[in-house]
Amino acid sequence: MGFRPHPSTGEGLTPRQIEDNFTDLTPALNATQAHVEAARCLYCYDAPCIKACPTAIDIPTFIHQIRTENLKGSAHTILSANIMGGTCGRACPTEILCEEACVLNARGEEPVKIGALQRHAVEALMAKDGTHPFSRAAASGKTFGVIGAGPAGLSFAHRAAMLGHDVVVYEAKPKPGGLNEYGLAAYKMANDFARREVEFLLGIGGIRIEYGKALGKGVALAELRKRHDAVFIGAGIGATNALGIPGEELRHVRDALDFIEELRQAKDKSAVKIGRDVVVIGGGNTAIDAAVQAKRLGAANVTLVYRRGEENMSATEWERDLARTNGVVIRTKAKPVRFDTGSATFEQTDSKQFTLPADMVLKAIGQKLDAVAFGALKIEGSKIAVDPNFQSSIPGVFAGGDCVTSGVDLTVQAVQDGKLAAIAADKFVRGG
Repeated sequence: MGFRPHPSTGEGLTPRQIEDNFTDLTPALNATQAHVEAARCLYCYDAPCIKACPTAIDIPTFIHQIRTENLKGSAHTILSANIMGGTCGRACPTEILCEEACVLNARGEEPVKIGALQRHAVEALMAKDGTHPFSRAAASGKTFGVIGAGPAGLSFAHRAAMLGHDVVVYEAKPKPGGLNEYGLAAYKMANDFARREVEFLLGIGGIRIEYGKALGKGVALAELRKRHDAVFIGAGIGATNALGIPGEELRHVRDALDFIEELRQAKDKSAVKIGRDVVVIGGGNTAIDAAVQAKRLGAANVTLVYRRGEENMSATEWERDLARTNGVVIRTKAKPVRFDTGSATFEQTDSKQFTLPADMVLKAIGQKLDAVAFGALKIEGSKIAVDPNFQSSIPGVFAGGDCVTSGVDLTVQAVQDGKLAAIAADKFVRGG
Protein backbone atom coordinates (compact mmCIF):
# COMPACT_ATOMS: atom_id res chain seq x y z
CA MET A 1 0.00 0.00 0.00
CA GLY A 2 1.30 3.47 -0.83
CA PHE A 3 2.16 6.33 1.49
CA ARG A 4 -0.79 7.87 3.35
CA PRO A 5 -0.30 11.53 4.29
CA HIS A 6 -1.79 13.16 7.37
CA PRO A 7 -5.45 13.93 6.60
CA SER A 8 -6.39 17.57 6.44
CA THR A 9 -9.19 16.88 8.91
CA GLY A 10 -9.83 14.23 11.53
CA GLU A 11 -7.66 12.65 14.20
CA GLY A 12 -4.67 11.62 12.13
CA LEU A 13 -3.56 8.23 10.85
CA THR A 14 -4.77 4.90 12.17
CA PRO A 15 -2.26 2.31 13.47
CA ARG A 16 -2.84 0.23 10.33
CA GLN A 17 -2.12 3.22 8.08
CA ILE A 18 1.08 3.94 9.97
CA GLU A 19 2.11 0.30 9.70
CA ASP A 20 1.56 0.46 5.94
CA ASN A 21 3.66 3.63 5.75
CA PHE A 22 6.68 1.74 7.09
CA THR A 23 6.62 -1.26 4.81
CA ASP A 24 9.50 -1.82 2.38
CA LEU A 25 10.17 1.41 0.45
CA THR A 26 11.56 -0.42 -2.58
CA PRO A 27 10.10 -3.95 -2.82
CA ALA A 28 12.50 -6.65 -3.96
CA LEU A 29 12.69 -7.74 -7.59
CA ASN A 30 11.07 -11.03 -8.46
CA ALA A 31 12.94 -13.63 -10.52
CA THR A 32 11.59 -12.41 -13.86
CA GLN A 33 12.32 -8.75 -13.12
CA ALA A 34 15.84 -9.60 -11.97
CA HIS A 35 16.55 -11.63 -15.12
CA VAL A 36 15.31 -8.82 -17.39
CA GLU A 37 17.34 -6.20 -15.51
CA ALA A 38 20.48 -8.34 -15.48
CA ALA A 39 20.23 -8.75 -19.25
CA ARG A 40 20.71 -4.98 -19.63
CA CYS A 41 24.27 -5.13 -18.26
CA LEU A 42 26.92 -4.80 -20.98
CA TYR A 43 29.51 -6.77 -18.96
CA CYS A 44 32.05 -4.02 -19.54
CA TYR A 45 35.77 -4.63 -19.64
CA ASP A 46 37.46 -2.51 -16.94
CA ALA A 47 33.97 -1.73 -15.64
CA PRO A 48 33.70 1.75 -14.08
CA CYS A 49 30.99 0.52 -11.69
CA ILE A 50 33.58 -1.62 -9.86
CA LYS A 51 35.84 1.39 -9.34
CA ALA A 52 32.88 3.41 -8.02
CA CYS A 53 32.07 0.80 -5.36
CA PRO A 54 34.05 1.36 -2.13
CA THR A 55 34.19 -2.41 -1.56
CA ALA A 56 35.14 -3.11 -5.21
CA ILE A 57 32.47 -5.76 -5.78
CA ASP A 58 32.88 -7.45 -9.19
CA ILE A 59 29.54 -6.07 -10.35
CA PRO A 60 29.50 -7.32 -13.98
CA THR A 61 30.31 -10.84 -12.80
CA PHE A 62 27.60 -11.02 -10.14
CA ILE A 63 25.05 -9.64 -12.61
CA HIS A 64 26.12 -12.17 -15.25
CA GLN A 65 25.68 -14.91 -12.64
CA ILE A 66 22.11 -13.73 -12.02
CA ARG A 67 21.48 -13.79 -15.75
CA THR A 68 22.67 -17.42 -15.90
CA GLU A 69 20.48 -18.29 -12.87
CA ASN A 70 23.47 -18.86 -10.61
CA LEU A 71 22.11 -16.93 -7.63
CA LYS A 72 24.34 -18.74 -5.12
CA GLY A 73 27.45 -17.84 -7.10
CA SER A 74 26.23 -14.28 -7.51
CA ALA A 75 25.73 -13.86 -3.76
CA HIS A 76 29.15 -15.36 -3.11
CA THR A 77 30.77 -12.85 -5.48
CA ILE A 78 29.05 -9.98 -3.66
CA LEU A 79 29.67 -11.20 -0.12
CA SER A 80 33.32 -12.00 -0.79
CA ALA A 81 33.87 -8.27 -1.16
CA ASN A 82 31.09 -6.94 1.08
CA ILE A 83 29.73 -9.23 3.80
CA MET A 84 26.94 -6.70 4.44
CA GLY A 85 25.91 -6.59 0.81
CA GLY A 86 22.29 -7.10 1.85
CA THR A 87 22.06 -3.79 3.69
CA CYS A 88 24.01 -2.05 0.96
CA GLY A 89 21.57 -3.42 -1.63
CA ARG A 90 18.74 -1.82 0.34
CA ALA A 91 20.20 1.42 1.68
CA CYS A 92 23.40 2.26 -0.21
CA PRO A 93 23.13 5.45 -2.33
CA THR A 94 23.92 3.56 -5.51
CA GLU A 95 22.65 6.52 -7.51
CA ILE A 96 25.89 8.40 -6.68
CA LEU A 97 28.20 5.37 -6.68
CA CYS A 98 28.04 2.33 -8.98
CA GLU A 99 24.87 3.28 -10.84
CA GLU A 100 26.14 6.78 -11.54
CA ALA A 101 29.22 5.17 -13.13
CA CYS A 102 27.17 2.78 -15.30
CA VAL A 103 28.08 3.30 -18.96
CA LEU A 104 24.42 3.20 -19.96
CA ASN A 105 24.13 6.74 -18.60
CA ALA A 106 26.39 7.97 -21.42
CA ARG A 107 23.95 6.44 -23.92
CA GLY A 108 21.05 8.34 -22.44
CA GLU A 109 19.59 5.19 -20.90
CA GLU A 110 18.67 4.36 -17.33
CA PRO A 111 21.57 2.71 -15.48
CA VAL A 112 21.35 -0.94 -14.53
CA LYS A 113 19.61 -1.31 -11.17
CA ILE A 114 22.74 -2.63 -9.49
CA GLY A 115 21.51 -2.16 -5.93
CA ALA A 116 18.26 -4.01 -6.56
CA LEU A 117 20.10 -6.88 -8.27
CA GLN A 118 22.58 -7.09 -5.39
CA ARG A 119 19.73 -7.29 -2.92
CA HIS A 120 18.03 -9.97 -5.03
CA ALA A 121 21.06 -12.26 -5.00
CA VAL A 122 22.03 -11.83 -1.35
CA GLU A 123 18.53 -12.21 0.05
CA ALA A 124 17.96 -15.32 -2.07
CA LEU A 125 20.98 -16.92 -0.41
CA MET A 126 19.94 -15.79 3.08
CA ALA A 127 16.43 -17.15 2.54
CA LYS A 128 17.80 -20.65 2.04
CA ASP A 129 19.01 -20.61 5.66
CA GLY A 130 21.71 -23.16 4.87
CA THR A 131 25.36 -23.38 5.84
CA HIS A 132 27.37 -20.19 5.91
CA PRO A 133 28.93 -19.55 2.47
CA PHE A 134 32.43 -19.03 3.88
CA SER A 135 34.60 -21.32 5.99
CA ARG A 136 37.27 -20.49 8.54
CA ALA A 137 40.98 -21.00 8.05
CA ALA A 138 42.96 -23.16 10.46
CA ALA A 139 42.84 -21.79 14.00
CA SER A 140 45.61 -19.26 14.59
CA GLY A 141 45.46 -19.33 18.38
CA LYS A 142 45.12 -15.54 18.32
CA THR A 143 42.23 -13.46 19.63
CA PHE A 144 41.06 -10.07 18.39
CA GLY A 145 39.03 -7.55 20.37
CA VAL A 146 36.55 -5.34 18.52
CA ILE A 147 34.96 -2.20 19.93
CA GLY A 148 31.54 -1.66 18.35
CA ALA A 149 29.16 -4.08 16.61
CA GLY A 150 28.37 -1.71 13.76
CA PRO A 151 29.19 -2.29 10.08
CA ALA A 152 32.95 -1.66 10.50
CA GLY A 153 33.29 -3.81 13.60
CA LEU A 154 31.21 -6.67 12.23
CA SER A 155 33.02 -6.62 8.90
CA PHE A 156 36.35 -6.76 10.73
CA ALA A 157 35.10 -9.59 12.94
CA HIS A 158 33.85 -11.66 10.02
CA ARG A 159 37.04 -11.33 7.99
CA ALA A 160 39.21 -12.00 11.06
CA ALA A 161 37.17 -15.13 11.81
CA MET A 162 37.62 -16.26 8.20
CA LEU A 163 41.37 -15.87 8.67
CA GLY A 164 41.31 -18.23 11.66
CA HIS A 165 41.21 -15.86 14.63
CA ASP A 166 38.75 -15.85 17.53
CA VAL A 167 36.95 -12.53 17.97
CA VAL A 168 35.22 -10.84 20.89
CA VAL A 169 33.07 -7.82 20.03
CA TYR A 170 32.25 -5.28 22.75
CA GLU A 171 29.00 -3.43 22.06
CA ALA A 172 27.42 -0.65 24.12
CA LYS A 173 23.83 -1.19 23.02
CA PRO A 174 21.62 -4.24 23.64
CA LYS A 175 21.55 -5.18 19.94
CA PRO A 176 24.25 -5.47 17.26
CA GLY A 177 24.20 -3.68 13.92
CA GLY A 178 25.12 -0.11 14.81
CA LEU A 179 23.45 2.43 12.56
CA ASN A 180 22.01 -0.37 10.42
CA GLU A 181 19.91 -1.37 13.44
CA TYR A 182 19.41 2.00 15.10
CA GLY A 183 20.03 4.80 12.60
CA LEU A 184 18.52 3.98 9.18
CA ALA A 185 14.90 4.69 8.27
CA ALA A 186 12.54 1.83 9.12
CA TYR A 187 11.20 1.64 5.55
CA LYS A 188 14.75 0.98 4.26
CA MET A 189 15.35 -1.91 6.67
CA ALA A 190 11.89 -3.45 6.80
CA ASN A 191 11.17 -6.97 8.05
CA ASP A 192 13.86 -6.82 10.74
CA PHE A 193 16.55 -7.15 8.09
CA ALA A 194 19.41 -5.69 10.16
CA ARG A 195 19.01 -8.43 12.78
CA ARG A 196 18.74 -11.16 10.16
CA GLU A 197 21.88 -9.95 8.41
CA VAL A 198 23.90 -9.98 11.63
CA GLU A 199 22.72 -13.52 12.41
CA PHE A 200 23.79 -14.55 8.92
CA LEU A 201 27.21 -12.91 9.35
CA LEU A 202 27.79 -14.60 12.71
CA GLY A 203 27.22 -17.95 11.02
CA ILE A 204 30.93 -18.01 10.18
CA GLY A 205 31.59 -18.96 13.82
CA GLY A 206 34.37 -17.80 16.13
CA ILE A 207 32.70 -14.46 16.99
CA ARG A 208 31.27 -13.64 20.41
CA ILE A 209 29.47 -10.36 21.26
CA GLU A 210 29.41 -8.91 24.78
CA TYR A 211 26.73 -6.25 25.23
CA GLY A 212 26.59 -3.24 27.52
CA LYS A 213 30.28 -2.48 27.08
CA ALA A 214 31.64 0.70 25.52
CA LEU A 215 35.13 2.12 25.39
CA GLY A 216 35.63 4.01 28.64
CA LYS A 217 32.43 2.50 30.07
CA GLY A 218 32.89 -1.10 31.02
CA VAL A 219 36.01 -1.68 28.96
CA ALA A 220 39.36 0.12 28.69
CA LEU A 221 41.71 0.14 25.71
CA ALA A 222 44.72 -0.76 27.85
CA GLU A 223 42.84 -3.77 29.23
CA LEU A 224 41.84 -4.93 25.74
CA ARG A 225 45.43 -4.68 24.51
CA LYS A 226 46.50 -7.06 27.29
CA ARG A 227 43.59 -9.42 26.66
CA HIS A 228 43.85 -9.65 22.86
CA ASP A 229 46.56 -9.95 20.24
CA ALA A 230 45.07 -7.08 18.23
CA VAL A 231 42.27 -4.57 18.76
CA PHE A 232 39.96 -2.90 16.26
CA ILE A 233 37.99 0.24 17.02
CA GLY A 234 34.77 0.62 15.04
CA ALA A 235 32.93 2.74 17.58
CA GLY A 236 31.64 5.41 15.22
CA ILE A 237 31.30 9.02 16.36
CA GLY A 238 28.70 9.02 19.09
CA ALA A 239 28.93 12.55 20.49
CA THR A 240 26.18 14.83 19.13
CA ASN A 241 26.95 18.34 17.89
CA ALA A 242 25.16 21.24 19.55
CA LEU A 243 23.75 24.37 17.92
CA GLY A 244 24.45 26.53 20.95
CA ILE A 245 21.33 28.68 20.62
CA PRO A 246 18.59 29.70 23.08
CA GLY A 247 15.88 27.10 23.61
CA GLU A 248 17.96 24.11 22.55
CA GLU A 249 17.33 22.53 25.94
CA LEU A 250 13.53 22.58 25.54
CA ARG A 251 11.79 19.20 25.75
CA HIS A 252 10.41 19.31 22.21
CA VAL A 253 13.92 19.77 20.75
CA ARG A 254 15.70 16.45 20.30
CA ASP A 255 18.36 14.74 18.25
CA ALA A 256 17.14 13.21 14.98
CA LEU A 257 19.09 9.99 15.54
CA ASP A 258 17.37 9.51 18.91
CA PHE A 259 14.01 9.89 17.16
CA ILE A 260 15.00 7.42 14.43
CA GLU A 261 16.24 4.93 17.03
CA GLU A 262 13.03 5.17 19.03
CA LEU A 263 11.00 4.57 15.89
CA ARG A 264 13.18 1.65 14.73
CA GLN A 265 12.95 -0.10 18.09
CA ALA A 266 9.22 0.50 18.65
CA LYS A 267 7.11 -2.63 18.31
CA ASP A 268 4.09 -0.42 17.67
CA LYS A 269 5.09 2.63 15.65
CA SER A 270 1.71 4.24 16.17
CA ALA A 271 2.67 4.59 19.85
CA VAL A 272 5.62 6.86 18.99
CA LYS A 273 4.66 10.45 19.66
CA ILE A 274 4.96 12.90 16.77
CA GLY A 275 4.26 16.61 16.58
CA ARG A 276 1.75 18.19 14.25
CA ASP A 277 4.30 20.76 13.05
CA VAL A 278 7.76 19.22 12.83
CA VAL A 279 10.93 21.10 11.89
CA VAL A 280 14.07 19.15 10.94
CA ILE A 281 17.42 20.91 10.87
CA GLY A 282 20.15 19.52 8.62
CA GLY A 283 21.01 18.59 5.05
CA GLY A 284 22.15 14.99 5.13
CA ASN A 285 20.49 11.62 4.73
CA THR A 286 19.75 11.46 8.47
CA ALA A 287 17.76 14.69 8.16
CA ILE A 288 15.84 13.24 5.21
CA ASP A 289 15.18 9.97 7.07
CA ALA A 290 13.87 11.88 10.09
CA ALA A 291 11.69 14.21 8.02
CA VAL A 292 10.13 11.50 5.84
CA GLN A 293 9.47 9.25 8.82
CA ALA A 294 7.88 12.12 10.74
CA LYS A 295 5.52 12.64 7.82
CA ARG A 296 4.76 8.94 7.52
CA LEU A 297 4.12 8.79 11.25
CA GLY A 298 1.34 11.33 10.83
CA ALA A 299 2.82 14.82 11.21
CA ALA A 300 0.64 17.35 9.36
CA ASN A 301 3.51 19.67 8.41
CA VAL A 302 7.20 18.81 8.14
CA THR A 303 9.78 21.40 7.11
CA LEU A 304 13.45 20.61 6.59
CA VAL A 305 15.68 23.67 6.98
CA TYR A 306 19.30 23.73 5.78
CA ARG A 307 21.82 26.52 6.28
CA ARG A 308 23.32 26.47 2.77
CA GLY A 309 21.99 25.98 -0.77
CA GLU A 310 20.39 22.72 -1.83
CA GLU A 311 23.37 21.96 -4.08
CA ASN A 312 25.50 21.77 -0.93
CA MET A 313 23.31 19.21 0.83
CA SER A 314 25.00 15.86 1.40
CA ALA A 315 21.64 14.13 0.95
CA THR A 316 21.42 12.78 -2.58
CA GLU A 317 19.00 14.09 -5.17
CA TRP A 318 17.08 10.82 -4.87
CA GLU A 319 16.69 11.35 -1.12
CA ARG A 320 15.58 14.95 -1.60
CA ASP A 321 13.01 13.88 -4.17
CA LEU A 322 11.78 11.23 -1.74
CA ALA A 323 11.28 13.91 0.89
CA ARG A 324 9.26 16.13 -1.43
CA THR A 325 7.20 13.18 -2.67
CA ASN A 326 6.29 12.53 0.96
CA GLY A 327 5.16 16.11 1.48
CA VAL A 328 8.27 17.48 3.21
CA VAL A 329 8.97 21.17 2.54
CA ILE A 330 12.68 21.96 2.05
CA ARG A 331 13.90 25.46 2.90
CA THR A 332 17.53 26.44 2.37
CA LYS A 333 19.97 29.23 3.21
CA ALA A 334 18.62 29.67 6.72
CA LYS A 335 20.07 28.89 10.14
CA PRO A 336 18.20 28.50 13.45
CA VAL A 337 18.68 31.31 15.95
CA ARG A 338 16.13 30.49 18.65
CA PHE A 339 13.65 27.85 19.76
CA ASP A 340 10.56 28.70 21.74
CA THR A 341 7.68 26.56 22.94
CA GLY A 342 5.69 25.93 19.77
CA SER A 343 7.99 27.73 17.32
CA ALA A 344 11.46 27.92 15.76
CA THR A 345 13.04 31.14 14.48
CA PHE A 346 15.55 31.22 11.62
CA GLU A 347 17.79 33.80 9.99
CA GLN A 348 18.27 33.85 6.23
CA THR A 349 21.51 34.74 4.48
CA ASP A 350 20.14 38.26 3.89
CA SER A 351 19.72 38.57 7.69
CA LYS A 352 15.92 38.52 7.48
CA GLN A 353 14.24 36.29 10.05
CA PHE A 354 11.22 34.02 9.81
CA THR A 355 9.42 31.84 12.34
CA LEU A 356 7.90 28.41 11.80
CA PRO A 357 5.35 26.70 14.03
CA ALA A 358 7.11 23.79 15.69
CA ASP A 359 5.87 21.50 18.42
CA MET A 360 8.78 19.16 17.59
CA VAL A 361 12.30 20.03 16.42
CA LEU A 362 14.70 17.32 15.24
CA LYS A 363 18.40 18.18 14.95
CA ALA A 364 20.40 16.31 12.30
CA ILE A 365 23.54 18.44 12.32
CA GLY A 366 26.12 15.68 12.55
CA GLN A 367 28.15 14.00 15.25
CA LYS A 368 31.69 14.25 16.51
CA LEU A 369 34.27 11.94 18.02
CA ASP A 370 34.33 11.69 21.80
CA ALA A 371 38.11 12.01 21.89
CA VAL A 372 38.32 11.59 25.67
CA ALA A 373 37.26 7.94 25.40
CA PHE A 374 40.18 7.09 23.11
CA GLY A 375 42.90 8.02 25.58
CA ALA A 376 46.41 7.95 24.14
CA LEU A 377 45.38 7.45 20.52
CA LYS A 378 46.49 10.18 18.15
CA ILE A 379 43.58 12.29 16.87
CA GLU A 380 43.76 14.23 13.61
CA GLY A 381 40.98 16.47 12.32
CA SER A 382 38.53 15.17 14.94
CA LYS A 383 39.07 11.54 13.83
CA ILE A 384 41.40 8.73 14.93
CA ALA A 385 44.62 8.95 12.95
CA VAL A 386 45.44 5.74 11.06
CA ASP A 387 48.05 4.71 8.51
CA PRO A 388 47.20 3.15 5.10
CA ASN A 389 46.74 -0.21 6.86
CA PHE A 390 44.21 1.28 9.32
CA GLN A 391 46.68 0.93 12.20
CA SER A 392 46.48 3.70 14.78
CA SER A 393 49.35 5.44 16.56
CA ILE A 394 49.47 2.43 18.92
CA PRO A 395 50.88 -0.74 17.28
CA GLY A 396 48.31 -3.51 17.17
CA VAL A 397 45.36 -1.15 17.55
CA PHE A 398 43.42 -0.63 14.33
CA ALA A 399 40.41 1.56 13.56
CA GLY A 400 37.88 2.05 10.77
CA GLY A 401 34.43 3.33 9.89
CA ASP A 402 33.09 6.73 10.83
CA CYS A 403 35.72 7.24 13.55
CA VAL A 404 38.48 7.56 10.92
CA THR A 405 38.87 9.54 7.70
CA SER A 406 38.86 7.00 4.90
CA GLY A 407 36.15 8.00 2.43
CA VAL A 408 32.42 8.57 2.40
CA ASP A 409 30.56 8.12 5.71
CA LEU A 410 28.45 5.21 4.49
CA THR A 411 27.89 1.60 5.50
CA VAL A 412 29.69 0.40 2.38
CA GLN A 413 32.84 2.36 3.31
CA ALA A 414 32.72 1.13 6.91
CA VAL A 415 32.52 -2.46 5.66
CA GLN A 416 35.56 -1.91 3.44
CA ASP A 417 37.52 -0.35 6.31
CA GLY A 418 36.77 -3.29 8.57
CA LYS A 419 37.69 -5.84 5.92
CA LEU A 420 41.02 -4.23 5.06
CA ALA A 421 41.87 -3.62 8.71
CA ALA A 422 41.28 -7.31 9.50
CA ILE A 423 43.65 -8.34 6.71
CA ALA A 424 46.27 -5.92 8.07
CA ALA A 425 45.74 -7.12 11.65
CA ASP A 426 46.18 -10.73 10.48
CA LYS A 427 49.54 -9.84 8.98
CA PHE A 428 50.47 -7.96 12.15
CA VAL A 429 49.88 -10.89 14.51
CA ARG A 430 51.64 -13.29 12.14
CA GLY A 431 54.73 -11.08 12.10
CA GLY A 432 54.13 -9.50 8.70
